[in-house]
Amino acid sequence: MRTNVVARHMEVTDPIREHAENKAKKLDKFNDLIQQIDIKFWKENSAQENFSVEVVVDVINHPDFIAKADGHDLYLVIDDAIGKVARQLNDHREKLKVEHQRG
Repeated sequence: MRTNVVARHMEVTDPIREHAENKAKKLDKFNDLIQQIDIKFWKENSAQENFSVEVVVDVINHPDFIAKADGHDLYLVIDDAIGKVARQLNDHREKLKVEHQRG
C-alpha cells in the first residue's frame, strides 16, 4: 500500500506528513482492498485560516473512495477525512461479505 501526501499552495512539513501517514496506517485493516492512498490538502483563500483535505483511496475492482473535510486545525481535518474514508471502506467490505455469503 502506497501513501502519497501532497499539499497545494503550502508546504508539507515533516510533522504534517508523519501525522497523515500514521493516520493512513489505520487503514491497514483494509489492506486486502487498498492499492494506494492519496492525501491532498490546501489552505482555502479566505480571511480565516481554513484547511481542506481530500483523501482518495484506490481500491481493487471498485471506483476510488473519496472523502473530504474542512476546518481550522489541519491535524483534526486530516483525522476527520481519514475517519470518513475508513467508514466507506468498512461499509464496502461488509457488503462484499454479505454478497459472498449469499452467493
